[in-house]
Amino acid sequence: MAMEQGGEQDDGFGPAPMAQINVTPLVDVMLVLLIVFMIAAPLMAAGVQVNLPKAAAKPVESKKTTIVVSIDQEGKVFVEKDAVELDLLIVFLTNRLGGGGKDDPVFVKADKAVPYGRVLQVVGMIGASGVGKVSLLADQLPPGQKKP
Repeated sequence: MAMEQGGEQDDGFGPAPMAQINVTPLVDVMLVLLIVFMIAAPLMAAGVQVNLPKAAAKPVESKKTTIVVSIDQEGKVFVEKDAVELDLLIVFLTNRLGGGGKDDPVFVKADKAVPYGRVLQVVGMIGASGVGKVSLLADQLPPGQKKP
């Protein structure tokens, strides 16, 4: 005579399978990750904060590593967040790109108060450093607003 143990079925196939999955730990982990990324995303913006002009252009999409050169209201030049003298910009970019930066794009963010001549000086220096692709960044026009 066989003795019945608790949790086993009468048909002799072992314990009954659990029919529910506990998703509470998964939801907890996902919420923590969401909060971390919501806090960290604004901090990862490259370059110096500048007041960009508005333009009706397509967004720039780049799959390669990019370098952002910023020009603030006073005309100071920054590579990412590092202040750089204009005379040393060629050397700085050449060192940053490691000599093989012909295909790596460089984005230029210039405040709308910066004179056009200053922006051209910076773009000329970037070109002299061997960079083959330079893009000027602007803010998107709001939907429905006419092109200037």
